Amino acid sequence: MTQIPATESPVPSDHEDDAGFEAMRRDAVLGGRAMSSGAFLAGLIASAELETVGRPDKLAADLFPDADPATVQAVWDRALAVGFHAGRLSSAPRLFRDQMDRVAGAFEQAGFHAMAGLVRRSRALVAPEVDGLAADSEIAREH
Repeated sequence: MTQIPATESPVPSDHEDDAGFEAMRRDAVLGGRAMSSGAFLAGLIASAELETVGRPDKLAADLFPDADPATVQAVWDRALAVGFHAGRLSSAPRLFRDQMDRVAGAFEQAGFHAMAGLVRRSRALVAPEVDGLAADSEIAREH
């Protein structure tokens, strides 16, 4: 899996608040990217993209024929990994409660409050807290 390196601020700073601001800026940018992706619609879009070109290996090059093929492939590989994992989460969110809590905590600790809020909101919507044993709550809900 390709790692995206952290970017450094191009302008050195003498202010202690700049590190906090930079974390907030990165958080806002990443949070905005996640929101604009349209979590549910992304799967539908991916399906439509593949259906229009026929094979996954053709998709990246087909959509961006004038771009550097290695860069397009690297971006595609990362997006595919993210999309696949998001699909796993959405297919059985109750199985990923602990993971979503851990990830939200990691975002919070890094100062990425918008991203943490997005994860916590999604977790609350699809895998809410239950009273008692989870199995008992699910049985009660079915009746």
